[in-house]
Order: sequence, then C-alpha cells, then structure tokens
Amino acid sequence: MPDSSHHNRFWRLERHPVGSDFAGALSFQVGPVPKPADDEVLIANDLISLDAGTRLWMTPRTDGYQPPLPLGSPMCGLVLGKIIESRHPAYPTGTLVRAFGTWADYSCVAPAATGLFALDGTVKDPREHLGSLGMNAWTAFVGITDVGKARPGETVLVSAAAGATGMLAAQIAKIMGCRVFGIAGGPAKSAFLRDWLKLDGAVDYKAPGLDAALDAIDGGIDVYFDNVGGPLLDAVLPRMAHYGRVAVSGLMSSYAEESPAPLKRFDQVLMRRLTISGLFSPDFMSRGEQINRVLRRWTEDGRLKMRFDMTYGLEHILSAYGKLFDGGNIGKVLVALKH
Repeated sequence: MPDSSHHNRFWRLERHPVGSDFAGALSFQVGPVPKPADDEVLIANDLISLDAGTRLWMTPRTDGYQPPLPLGSPMCGLVLGKIIESRHPAYPTGTLVRAFGTWADYSCVAPAATGLFALDGTVKDPREHLGSLGMNAWTAFVGITDVGKARPGETVLVSAAAGATGMLAAQIAKIMGCRVFGIAGGPAKSAFLRDWLKLDGAVDYKAPGLDAALDAIDGGIDVYFDNVGGPLLDAVLPRMAHYGRVAVSGLMSSYAEESPAPLKRFDQVLMRRLTISGLFSPDFMSRGEQINRVLRRWTEDGRLKMRFDMTYGLEHILSAYGKLFDGGNIGKVLVALKH
C-alpha cells in the first residue's frame, strides 16, 4: 500500500488540444492517492505507454471507437505496474498487470472495464509487455494474419513502419515469408527500415517522388497495413494488386481533425476488388494469451524485436507524447516512473 504521506501526480485534460499543443490542453495536478472500491485494484504505475490513438480521446468527436474523454478528467492511457492494493478476488496484491489506467503515479481501475491483463513475470524485459508481447503486437499479428490474410511470397506494405505497431507488423509479415516494404518519414527512418528491420525496401513519404517510389514496388501490393489513412492511403490504393486487402490499424493523419477529409481514390476499391477492414485491439483481447504464445517464441528467438523510445519522469510525458505526431520517435514511446 502507498505510504499515507504519498500523493498522486496526474495529468488532467482541461480543454481540447489545437493541433499538437498538448501543453495548452493538459495540466499537471497533485491529489490524494485513490482508494479502490469493491472489485477494483490500485496499480503503482511503472510504465506508461503513449499511443497515437489516444489523441482521438482528447477531441469532442462522438463518432470514434469510444466516447471522448470529458474535460476535467485525468488523461487515460495504457499502464504497466504492480497491484499494491486490491479489492478484487481474482487479482491479488503484488500481481504485475497491464491495464487502461491514467497518466499518473497510480491508477485505480475496475479490471473488467479497463482490459486488465495479468502479466508473466518471467519475461526478461517487462517493457516487452508493452512491445512485442503487448497490444501493439496483437494488433500487428491480427492485422497481418487475420485481416490482411498475408501469404508467403505476397507483397506487404506497412505505413508508419518505424512506429511501434508498424515495425511489428512488418516483422511479422517477414516471418511469414512475405516481401515487405515500409513507409516512414525521413532518411534516418528509411535507413532504420532497411538496416535494422531488414525490409525489402523503404519509401520516404517526405521525399519528392512518392508516387514514383510506390510505383517501383513491382507486381502491386497484396496487403497494405495502414496506420495513417488520409492522402497516403489515397496514394496507395491505385497501387494495390487486384483482390488486395487493406488492414486499417490507425488513422494518424486525422486524429486531430473533427471532419477528416474524404478519400479521393475510393473508386479503386471497386476497380481492384479490394477488401478494406478496420481492426481495434479490444475486439481480440480474449485471444491475447493465445497470440502471445506465438509472439513470445518469435521474440525469444530474435525474429521479433522492438526499439524503445524512453522518457523518464511523469512530468515529461507531454514532450514524449509529442514525438508521436512530429515524427520524433522510432519504436515504442514509453514513460518510466520511479516509486
């Protein structure tokens, strides 16, 4: 249990951000450590996962995959830590868990409502529970295998391929015997895709000649794992192979937009008989243990790996979060807390 002298520092959403001005929208607060009610647990957060999809929660949009976060609420996100106080019979004190908690020192959660997942303490690097064994990896696995239906020898293209979900999707496609290309922004990220991930090619969307670079992927794209949407998706659709599959994992280009721009090349869905499907991790959370049996084997034999972008200190979370939207990160963005 926390010492009675401890307080809980947390970030609170005060207003809807304009663009990437998160400092003007969130405030750093100090309050009492929350007390769990019946069937709740209190987690001492060790790591906070920063994910671009949470940007949508900060908007007033009501057509997202979950309701917007009310103004005046603590900011929410995925956390990892140990339960230090429990009033839930299935989750005793001391259990290492991952859950949707708060950007705070402590998260008080109801397991059933927050996707709480008890973690395997034998994993050497606990960060992997937010990396190659985490929800980004589950999304990548389901997107490539179930939605994309990638087969050996096919061509797979991944957008935001230097980000957490993208790099995992690209590696999984390689493991499955596909020819894999990644899209990222800038020479450093393009080199990362070629040299660290060993992809078959990299497309720099910030460089001149995007259309020509996509045209150079000969034979058409069988599977497009998309984390971006918007104009980039428009550019890819005419380069899809007939009967290709598009797995929409994210829409980074429009999370901050109240009225995202419509696609201009949606006609290609008919012309090329494409299948487009969105995927959302809570839809397959029940398969987590099954998926992790495969992912852990690939991780331990070195075929699946994650690059971590670490920030230390809860007070620095906004600068870390901003990297997701200005291209400042490679890999999984995490904030580590000390207790």
